[in-house]
Amino acid sequence: MNVGIAQINTTVGDFSGNAALILAAYRKLVADGAELIITPELSIPGYPPQDLIFAGEFVDRNLATLREIQAQVASISEVPLLVGFIDRNDTGRGKPFHNAVAFLRKGRDPVIIHKRLLPTYDVFDEGRYFEPGTFSEPILFGGKKIGVTICEDLWTPEYLPGPLYRIDPPGELAAKGADLLLNLSASPFQYGKPAKRLHMLQSQAQRLRVPIYYCNSVGGNDQLVFDGHSLVISADGTRSHELKGFAEETAVIREPTAPIFPVHSDDLRELYQALVLGLRDYFRKCGFKSAVLGLSGGIDSALTAVLAVKALGKENVIGAAMPGPYSSEGSVRDAHLLANTLGIQCLELPIKDSFEVMRSGLKHVFEGRPEDATEENLQARLRGVTMMALSNKFGSLLLTTGNKSELAVGYCTLYGDMCGGLAVISDLPKTLVYALSRWINRDSEIIPASTIEKPPSAELRPNQTDQDSLPPYDELDAVLALYVEENLPVREIVARGHDEALVRRITSLVDRNEYKREQAAPGLKVTGRAFGMGRRLPLAQRYTP
Repeated sequence: MNVGIAQINTTVGDFSGNAALILAAYRKLVADGAELIITPELSIPGYPPQDLIFAGEFVDRNLATLREIQAQVASISEVPLLVGFIDRNDTGRGKPFHNAVAFLRKGRDPVIIHKRLLPTYDVFDEGRYFEPGTFSEPILFGGKKIGVTICEDLWTPEYLPGPLYRIDPPGELAAKGADLLLNLSASPFQYGKPAKRLHMLQSQAQRLRVPIYYCNSVGGNDQLVFDGHSLVISADGTRSHELKGFAEETAVIREPTAPIFPVHSDDLRELYQALVLGLRDYFRKCGFKSAVLGLSGGIDSALTAVLAVKALGKENVIGAAMPGPYSSEGSVRDAHLLANTLGIQCLELPIKDSFEVMRSGLKHVFEGRPEDATEENLQARLRGVTMMALSNKFGSLLLTTGNKSELAVGYCTLYGDMCGGLAVISDLPKTLVYALSRWINRDSEIIPASTIEKPPSAELRPNQTDQDSLPPYDELDAVLALYVEENLPVREIVARGHDEALVRRITSLVDRNEYKREQAAPGLKVTGRAFGMGRRLPLAQRYTP
């Protein structure tokens, strides 16, 4: 059977736009010889719709769009289309909706399949909205029994956070004689996940002895980035076909035999592509055209600027150097050098005078007290005020430039360097910031070498370096990975060879700074556990590890 895969980039709530994408892909795949066509999970409403589902007419418009697509399919071809939508649960029991797929075929009523395994962990909260399906039954078409699954339905316990489910939908379909399995998915990217996903699908194909056709969404929606990498796996577990990562693509797979797939890029390239796509789609889907960001001469702002130029074009990015009383000449020089290399404007807006005015105005209030973090934060907040003024005046979105290590331990200033509308690299630990920056410079020097080589510093007091306040980043990031991403207790982190006093210091900083993260700009999730929608902790609490 010639299966058409429509790897498309949908937008949450854009029913007409999503329908146009679905039908354009359908027409192309029909012309290319597809006998059956699949789209990603919830391709009509977009994924994840979250609480928009409860908005009065959202589900009704999604159902109306399904009917429109069904009518169009009937007018175009005999070829069936599988499309994701939100179905109503009319039983009067359980959650009000189903995560569903409709098998649309000319002259027939739609066959409806309901998702059975509903993820409710990390960034997923499907149990909040959907009632799980109760059975799995193959669809008879073209002389074959076709098993249809939706995203999580196909995942096995060893690739999930644990044995979360008691049922095995693909196993049930295989036991009922399914000749092939189709999976409509919206599986978000994280660093290293495409390879993990491939191994999971290969293990399932080998276990069930049936080929798998896997269609994944692509594109950024808020904090999530969907990487595509749709796959076809033959019954013996061989990777037969793979669509591009981080790009829309359609393909007709005639038989899962001779391998046809792009050369797998390295993890850092995929990380770079994910951040660029997430940034570009956030702007496109939110209606922004241009960005502003502070250029400190440091590595975080340099990496953010590179990503912004790649995503938006150099003509749509403005940088600002804002030297203060303790800024080094080298940092200002590096900011301008980076801007020249990228071809973007770099405004120089010193904050020295405004800092002195503020310090003078507060002098009588602070009399007798030594200078401390108050004066450091004042500089950061003056920069925040400056950048927000540029954002307002130019109608440009301000990008924050802080990394995950800083955000974890609160090494950032509320209403200062945390100001902005999108935190592009807030899920990149500092060590990964360095690795990605070196990867960017692999062929030529884009980020100034001095930016990468010099000790990181906020330059808010004389001769300051990050390591005056923080452990070395390799030690800090190692502990943060275990505490934040793997959720390990202090005693187990210590048992893995880390100094107990250091572990307690780091974990205490993480716990004490939840209030800052609650007020941070949304970021792009690219690791196993990001700060944001996948990590929810109370602010007013007295639990101490």
